[in-house]
Amino acid sequence: MGGHTYCRCIFHCVFSTKNRMPSIVPDVQERLWAYMGGIARKNDISALAVGGAEDHVHMLLALPTTLSVAEAMRRIKTGSSQWMHECCGLTAFAWQEGYGAFSIGESQVKATFAYIRGQRERHRKRDFQGEFLAILKRYGVEADPRHVWG
Repeated sequence: MGGHTYCRCIFHCVFSTKNRMPSIVPDVQERLWAYMGGIARKNDISALAVGGAEDHVHMLLALPTTLSVAEAMRRIKTGSSQWMHECCGLTAFAWQEGYGAFSIGESQVKATFAYIRGQRERHRKRDFQGEFLAILKRYGVEADPRHVWG
């Protein structure tokens, strides 16, 4: 009897810089997104898209069966924070403690990819707080806005 496991677990993950500080300056962004994708690959995670703005990041990730979302977020956030300290000289840089992670189906991958790639344009019209509350609503997550940022 075969013991093969087949899985495609795709998550749209979102997290902010600590206190939503705009500390991911534009000239660092593309290098940070690439570095985060590299951390994902080193952990057998497929990073389908990485992007964001000065105060947050979105990642579209396909996780292996051996890694929980929490552990994937811990590894990516820890490694990228260290990179920001060492390679960019941003010693005060930190990510927020929490994150949002939302499972999506294969049929949503293209639209989510485009959504992540369109971050720069989108944030000319809406800030991260408004965007994150809209994401929670879209995925049916009930959250009191007074406690989301605490």
